Amino acid sequence: MAHLTLLRTDPAEAPSGWLSEHAHLIKPSGRVLDVAAGSGRNARWLARQGFRVEAVDRDRQALESMKGVENINCRLADIENGAWPYAGQQFDAIVVCRYLHRPLFSSFSDNLTPGGILVYETFMQGHEAYGRPANPDFLLRPGELLEVFQGRFEIVAFEQGYQETPKPSMMQRICAVKA
Repeated sequence: MAHLTLLRTDPAEAPSGWLSEHAHLIKPSGRVLDVAAGSGRNARWLARQGFRVEAVDRDRQALESMKGVENINCRLADIENGAWPYAGQQFDAIVVCRYLHRPLFSSFSDNLTPGGILVYETFMQGHEAYGRPANPDFLLRPGELLEVFQGRFEIVAFEQGYQETPKPSMMQRICAVKA
């Protein structure tokens, strides 16, 4: 079991609570893909835990903020309009937080090693009452993550609905192990 370090940080820089709750399932020193990593709040935390992190995003400036951080490799890529840059690669975990591009769902399964962990959380229908995103294309349907990954993965945890912190939102979360 991995030893995890929790540090007091600015809430905007703190890792996803869902990720920190399930990170102990990731193989120690494992290779982790952080999809749509942004400025790296999750990538940085994972790297401090000793994981080797591949952080991908289309925002060059956000990725620049992680340059030189130990255990993080940054890749600039438009994963919605370009080719998936990780075809044929394997990761011990894939982390997706607050991002949805449904065509990638099958890639996640292909890119995880057997026993690999998927930690995914994003907005769901109903969130439009609390802010962006409000476009239904970027909001999960009730039970959608469970529907997509059940059968291909062993579901460790799933939740959906209203959350108060860090700010009011409607979220859906899954943690699953590739069979």
